[in-house]
This record gives sequence, C-alpha cells and structure tokens, in this order.
Amino acid sequence: MSHTSQRQQTLVRCLTAAMLATGVSIAGVAQAQEQLSFAHVYETSEPYHEWALWAADEIEERTDGRYTIEVHPASSLGKEADINEGLGLGTVDLIFTGNQFAGRFYGPIGIAGAPYMFRDFDHWQAYADSELFEEISQGYEDETGNVPLAMNYYGRRHVTSNEPIDTPEDMEDLKIRTPNAPMYMMFPEAVGANPTPIAFAEVYLALQQGVVDAQENPLPTIRAKAFHEVQDYINLTGHITDSLITIAGGPLWNRLSEEDRQIFREVYAEAGERITQDILQQEEELAAWFEEQGTTVNEVDTGPFREAVVPHHNGEAATWDQETYDRLQAIGQ
Repeated sequence: MSHTSQRQQTLVRCLTAAMLATGVSIAGVAQAQEQLSFAHVYETSEPYHEWALWAADEIEERTDGRYTIEVHPASSLGKEADINEGLGLGTVDLIFTGNQFAGRFYGPIGIAGAPYMFRDFDHWQAYADSELFEEISQGYEDETGNVPLAMNYYGRRHVTSNEPIDTPEDMEDLKIRTPNAPMYMMFPEAVGANPTPIAFAEVYLALQQGVVDAQENPLPTIRAKAFHEVQDYINLTGHITDSLITIAGGPLWNRLSEEDRQIFREVYAEAGERITQDILQQEEELAAWFEEQGTTVNEVDTGPFREAVVPHHNGEAATWDQETYDRLQAIGQ
C-alpha cells in the first residue's frame, strides 16, 4: 500500500471516529445540507426574483437547514426552454416557467397562456384556485414527473411598438417578437402580424437594432427590461392574462420526504400570493410612470382584438380538448 493510501485511510478513520464521538452519523452529515438550484429568466429587480430569494430562506429555515437553494436569475442557467428540460434531467431543481412552455410537455396546461382565454384577473385567479387546475397539474405531473407547486400572476400582456396600434388591422405584417412557444403566436397570427421568436435576454437589442418592430409583455416586465427605452408606444391590448408556474423537478421531488414536500408546497404557494399582489400593484401604478418617461400609453378597444382571436381557441393550435375549454370558461360565471 502506498503512503498516500495509508494517509487517506488514516484520515477517514480519524474523521469517522470524530463524528461518532460527537454523536453525528456519516448519513447525518450527508443529509445535513443539500444545495438546490432555482432557475428563472427574470431580472433581479422583479418580484419573481425577490420572492424566490425569500422562499429559499424560508425553506432553509423550515427544513432545519437540510436544503439550501441558490437562485439563478436572468437566464444565467439557460433560456426558458433549457431550464424546462433541466427539470427532468436533474440539472435544475426548481423553476418559474410560463404555462405555454410547460404546455410543450403536457398540452392542457398551456391553456392558461392562450390569448383572451380569461375574461379578467378574477377569472384567472378563480382558475388558479380551481379543481380544474389541480387536475391539469396532476396530468402534467403524471406525464413529466415534475410537480407544479404554485401559480404566480405575471400580468396582462400588452404590445409595445414605434407606431400606435388601435385596431387589429394596425398589426398587419408587424414583425413582433414572441417567446418561443406556439401559444404566444396565436394572438399575432390571428391579427395578421408576423410573430418572431427571440430569446428573452436578446429582446432589447433586437428592438434597438430593428430586427423586430414590436414585442409584447406586461407593464412590470416592460419596465424591468427597459423596453420603453427602445419603443415609443405601449398599446394596452391586454391580450394574455399571464402567469408563471413554480415547478419542482421530479428527481428532487422523489427524494423529498412527505413532510418536506408539504413545506415546499406551502412556501411556494405563499411566495406566489406575494408575487401576485406585487404585480397587481405595479400594474396599477406603471401607466403613469411610463408617461412620465415620455412613452405614450395607448388605450385600446380590446373588443375587436378579442373577436379576432377567440375563433382560434379550439383550432389547430389548441393543445386541450373542448371539455377542458368549456370548464375553464364556466369558472366564475
């Protein structure tokens, strides 16, 4: 045996003896702390990041330090499609993601990301709290092994542009950036625009350089990403009442105890409620703020836009059945 091997064995024996002397088992040390990764594509200034950090602290405290969570913002672990893939691979443990991206893996969950699917915020909230969403979440878990933990309000999405948009005809041939998920393209396609998928982190530059003429996002996101610096108009189309799902990867969920699973559910549900309240408040305040910055906030009659889109709800792009659609529309009626 080499001197190196002898020294290694001696060191292991000494460490083992020390742990036994203090009543700490080797298994206990292994379990003492596991570092998890939480990935999202949003800026550190946004409520999603703030409450993800809060949740990380809460989980560490409530699990007595068994789990620590490092939050990776602003696409630092990859684009949204990448982090969704990472959940099943175990390279990422937790994420925020749009319904439309989750819908790539289980179609029905994408219904909450379709344009003009919800009448208003209250309809969205009723869906988020409904048995229908629970059933759809279970279907997603059965299909992917990953587990939805909470819904987080993202805001009503509006079109920004350098020319005012008042009617669907104003969007004819408009080159508009959308996220790279089919459901985001339903609205621009219904009004004759040209949807152009571009990664979130690259949108500002694409607008600045004229690669695209427009984009669409909620008011808090428009501010966080400073899109108002490179767009003259915010047109209040409100075409998607959007949300993010907090999802735990199957590999993580499978090794959590029932007690710890409950802690994760409770913490992320509470974080979701706080995110939702923050976004609602920002939506109330931001129109005036944008006007102060010199951006024109354009009030739009959304009726004609809705009329153009609704016939597409159960068309070729739909990834849900008619019964699911009818149940969702009946909620809160």
